[in-house]
Amino acid sequence: SQNSSEMPETITSRDAARFPIVASCTLLGLYLFFKIFSQEYINLLLSMYFFVLGILALSHTISPMMNRFFPANFPNKQYQLLFTQGSGESKEEIVNYEFDTKDLVCLALSSVVGVWYLLRKHWIANNLFGLAFSLNGVELLHLNNVSTGCILLGGLFIYDVFWVFGTNVMVTVAKSFEAPIKLVFPQDLLEKGLDADNFAMLGLGDIVIPDLSSLGSAPFPYSLKKNTHTYFYTSFVAYIFGLGLTIFIMHIFKHAQPALLYLVPACIGFPLLVALAKGEVTEMFSYESSAEILPHTPRLTHFPTVSGSPASLADSMQQKLSCPRRRRQQSPSAM
Repeated sequence: SQNSSEMPETITSRDAARFPIVASCTLLGLYLFFKIFSQEYINLLLSMYFFVLGILALSHTISPMMNRFFPANFPNKQYQLLFTQGSGESKEEIVNYEFDTKDLVCLALSSVVGVWYLLRKHWIANNLFGLAFSLNGVELLHLNNVSTGCILLGGLFIYDVFWVFGTNVMVTVAKSFEAPIKLVFPQDLLEKGLDADNFAMLGLGDIVIPDLSSLGSAPFPYSLKKNTHTYFYTSFVAYIFGLGLTIFIMHIFKHAQPALLYLVPACIGFPLLVALAKGEVTEMFSYESSAEILPHTPRLTHFPTVSGSPASLADSMQQKLSCPRRRRQQSPSAM
């Protein structure tokens, strides 16, 4: 088998600047799609697409956690899915994916959720898939400096405000798009229980982007070899504050709100105030992460051009935590 040690994909400043433009074109394209073609057939196609992606994402997300519940004598066998092109010296691997019996169990459990979502479109199944997509998105993307995060957040701040307040495009797509690209919160949960049907929505981008671009998630605290938790906790509080303010404003004005309008100032402002108080603003904006993977960065590569299993990844991380002095000498383990 061939091991891979790829880093999560790094977003550059140019990528961050282009992202709002690409997102706007995609959003407008979806809006026109729903206006021109039958909404029923589009959502059927999208449901099948996200059904497959959701099962894979959820299976990967729960694998490390489920690994703890398997007994020590569980008959775990290793498998490899290999698909090549050509022959001899010109043979090229297209798919090289290793997995085990535990991963198959996780895949089966995720498939149950997938069938539940496909048949019922239940809000709990939607949220399970949505959370899995969010976690995988954060794992797969990496920002190399704080400035890139600020560019990304600033651009999406304008994008979110324009498409929500300037047009009805964002709201129309969010309501028409029957796919787990948003988390839904039942407002009549106490009245109807699990059969609730009146929902408030939060797009996955409002979860992934602030977390990805947050100054508290930036790598510079590790380079300073100082307390690394201060900025993380500050950003965590900032996100809760911004989200709470969004809900409050939405309740007062009875109108959909662009969450990034409140999340961006909070997620940039709160950590920046902490940096000012600690005298670390210059270091914050001048630091750029090196090619090495930081201790807190998840080891995840793009599916399916990887070998290894999520269960073996969890075991590897546990072994490294038990030997902290040797961590820097070891090369990053691939999944």
